[in-house]
Amino acid sequence: MRFSIPPDHPSLPGHFPGRPVVPGVVVLEHVVAAIEALHGALPPLRLPQVKFVQPLLPGQEAEIVLDAQPAARRWRFRVLRGDVLVANGEVVAREVAA
Repeated sequence: MRFSIPPDHPSLPGHFPGRPVVPGVVVLEHVVAAIEALHGALPPLRLPQVKFVQPLLPGQEAEIVLDAQPAARRWRFRVLRGDVLVANGEVVAREVAA
């Protein structure tokens, strides 16, 4: 899944004034949306490991690459800007008590 955050996104004015960078939480929203597009709605999630390596700037295109283990309710991800790693980590679905 590819995505780009437009320069007028509401999260950008405060992150950072005069030199906007896409906030990590916005990148992670797209990661979760990519997982849900493939596997449906998810229960509450944990993010046991997330690393932001390079900034993503408004207007830059990024691609989400998933290594899915849906039976284990676990997904490893990479967010790439071309060949450059922007972020990587793991998303784990929590067990929901009955």
